[in-house]
Amino acid sequence: MPYQFLEDIAIADIAFEAWGDTLEDAFIAAADATINVMVENLESIVPRETREFMLENESLDMLLFDLLQELLYYKDSERLMLRVEKLRIQQKNSLHSLQAIARGELLDPDRHHTRVDVKAVTLHRFRLAKTERGWEASVILDI
Repeated sequence: MPYQFLEDIAIADIAFEAWGDTLEDAFIAAADATINVMVENLESIVPRETREFMLENESLDMLLFDLLQELLYYKDSERLMLRVEKLRIQQKNSLHSLQAIARGELLDPDRHHTRVDVKAVTLHRFRLAKTERGWEASVILDI
């Protein structure tokens, strides 16, 4: 589990740090942490549905923000709990692009022991940084 939840960062929200050796690993870890806030056991999400999407942004941190918001969009619009399986990030000129394949299934309260509903990703203390160990992200989710 390349992420940890932080207790004393936000009172009415949920904060976490996610990391990875590569930028892609850190993005996937942050995506898993976001879904794990809502569903207790990530392994209970069966990969029955697939969604592929492409996102672009001028900054890498906002590209991560967009990815997490995309997962919340599918949760809200289609009741899909998705886990990112494959992700590729490229830079073309001043734009960073992300191509992702996410798989999951409809939220089933009987099988997916739910925790809380995430409304949005906040920009408060949002951070993505390259470190000596790889990449690290700090995220606060509005619940």
